[in-house]
Amino acid sequence: MAPDSDAGQESQGSRTHPLTGLVQGTLWAGAAVAGLVGQLVSGDGWGELPIWLSLVAAVGGGLLIGVGFGFLTWYFTRYVIDGTELRISSGVLQKSSRRIPYERIQSVDVAEPFLARVLGLAELRIEMAGGKNARTSLRFVSLDDARRLRGILLARAQGREVTDDHHEQEELDVIAHVSPERVVIGTLLSLDFLAAVLGTIAAAVAAVWFGQVLAFLGGLVPLGTWVVQIVGRRVLQQWDFTLYRSATGFRIERGLLSRTSQSIPFARVQGVAIEEPYVWRRLGWQRLEVDVAGQAAHDGDDSSDISSTLLPIADPALAAAVLEEMVPGARADADDPVRVPRRSWPFAPIGWRYRWVTADGVAFVARSGWLTRTTDVVPHARTQSVELRQGPLQRRLGVATIEVHTPKGPVDADGPHLDAPRARELAFAQLEHARRARLPH
Repeated sequence: MAPDSDAGQESQGSRTHPLTGLVQGTLWAGAAVAGLVGQLVSGDGWGELPIWLSLVAAVGGGLLIGVGFGFLTWYFTRYVIDGTELRISSGVLQKSSRRIPYERIQSVDVAEPFLARVLGLAELRIEMAGGKNARTSLRFVSLDDARRLRGILLARAQGREVTDDHHEQEELDVIAHVSPERVVIGTLLSLDFLAAVLGTIAAAVAAVWFGQVLAFLGGLVPLGTWVVQIVGRRVLQQWDFTLYRSATGFRIERGLLSRTSQSIPFARVQGVAIEEPYVWRRLGWQRLEVDVAGQAAHDGDDSSDISSTLLPIADPALAAAVLEEMVPGARADADDPVRVPRRSWPFAPIGWRYRWVTADGVAFVARSGWLTRTTDVVPHARTQSVELRQGPLQRRLGVATIEVHTPKGPVDADGPHLDAPRARELAFAQLEHARRARLPH
């Protein structure tokens, strides 16, 4: 394609929604208010200005600057969908153009942050094969446009030709729906939430009893923040959680204030973790977490609401069925596992009884934990490397640790403090399993 023709297509691309500037301005105003509140709490304030005037200045200034910046960003942002790629050009003073070939697209998600959702807008998040810069966002378009664009991009990524005027809706089957009531009950009965609440209550009672509120503030603030984070992550994010199955993977829709539609392609699943807190085990509940290739590389970015939770609460039968979808033939239990020997008790006086590993023709499985039991399942084909480690005390006790490495995430498939000769056999066997699983069939 000639440069002039390419430049012409770029200039004729589509803009995002005009209300993008308003959303951006509101976010800026919120940031200004948060900064002001932080200064007031620390005792700094904004000079001699009264508090109410400071708030007006923060909101008004943040909104004015944010809307202006958001409008300029909207005006200079265009996107083009042609026969080979998606192009996004942006920049006010310094222009940039991001080109996304369809064959590199791994998943396309639709996110509705709260402020955008109020205005009927959504953000399109395109995940590509690659490293830390593999995610591109298109902010903001109408919700209908976001769904239409996702259908077009996914179809072309799968090699199906569609036009901008006509696109096929992806067929979805409902696998599970977790009611908000069950999410709330599960959160209230989780060990970390109970620990955070009891710790907050104990710190508050101690502060009142000793009359030293400021002295205990350093403990109250982190504990209270922990409670808020747990509620936000477990309740607000997982509200009205629905798991769908498509031809290429799972789709998750969830959220109370902000709504997210997240895709998990089967081909990018690196491992599955099944968590069973102590109280949950008595009720027959499990939580499924999943390692997705490339997802951990985005921790801390503006898409941090992306979750590794595959099912917030499930009964064992449903969990086993979903595991079968992700890793066909895999099992979360074992008939004859390799258990940790009794002489390893100095490393875990109680927990050593609950640790074991096993490997069959499909996956490596490791179980550990007595308060929260965790079973990690790693398909042999997703094994990145295998490490055998033995420290001085381990050598004296004749034990060793085997680690099956996967991308950073909730899955941690380790066999700690196994019998040393058996651990060595398992390490070499796992390497052979991984090699065979990668051979073409």
